[in-house]
Amino acid sequence: MISSVQLVAYSVFKDAAGVAGNIFAFGLFVSPVPTFRRIIRNGSTEEFSGLPYIYTLLNCLICAWYGSPFVSIDNTLIVTVNSIGAIFQLVYISLFIANAERMRKMKMLGLLAAVFVTFAFLVIVSLRVFDFASRQIFVGFLSCASLISMFASPLFIIRLVIRTKSVEYMPFYLSLASFLMSVSFFAYGMLNWDAFIYVPNGIGVLLGITQLGLYSYYSKRPSEAHAPLIVSYS
Repeated sequence: MISSVQLVAYSVFKDAAGVAGNIFAFGLFVSPVPTFRRIIRNGSTEEFSGLPYIYTLLNCLICAWYGSPFVSIDNTLIVTVNSIGAIFQLVYISLFIANAERMRKMKMLGLLAAVFVTFAFLVIVSLRVFDFASRQIFVGFLSCASLISMFASPLFIIRLVIRTKSVEYMPFYLSLASFLMSVSFFAYGMLNWDAFIYVPNGIGVLLGITQLGLYSYYSKRPSEAHAPLIVSYS
C-alpha cells in the first residue's frame, strides 16, 4: 500500500519531470528562429517549407486538449508545454505567410484553416459523443498517434546522416534538447501512470539515443563538403 509520503514524493517528482520537459521543449520551439531571421531578412520563404509548422501546430493543439481537465486528470504541464508550442507555431506560420509568394500564401492559409476546423471538430465530437472515460481513450489515442508521427520525423535526418556520413544536417543541441524533453515526459507519464504520454515519449527517447549515437560516431569521422540542404515538402 502506498503511503501519503510516497504519494507526495510521486507528485513532486512528476511535477519536476514535467517542468523539465517544458524547459527542454522551449529549446525546440525557438530552434526555427534562425530560419525566420533569414526569411524576414530576404523577404522571401525561398525553398523552405511551412508544412512542419502546420503539423506541429495541430499536434500541439491535440496534445493540449488531451492534457486539459475536460479529457484527462492532473496533466496541467502537458497543457502548458503544448499551449506555448502552439503560440510559437502560430507566430512562425504568420511570418511564413507574410513573406510567402501569393500561391504559397493561399495554400498556407488554407492549411491553417483546415487545422482549426479539424481541431474544433475533434473538440465537439469528444465532448458530445463520449463520456469522460471514453473521451480520454479517444483523444489519448489521437494524441499518441500524433506524437509518434512527430517523433518519426527525425528518421529522415537519421537516414541522411548515414547516407552522407556527416552530421552537418543534424544539429547536436537540437538532438540533445529533443532527447532530454522525451526523457522528461517519459518520466512524467510513468509517474502519472499515463500510457498515452509515456509510450510516444519512450519512442522519442529511443530515437534520441539513435541520433546522439550517430552524432558521436560520425562527428569523429572526416566528412566531405556538401551543398546546403534546403528541402521543401510544400
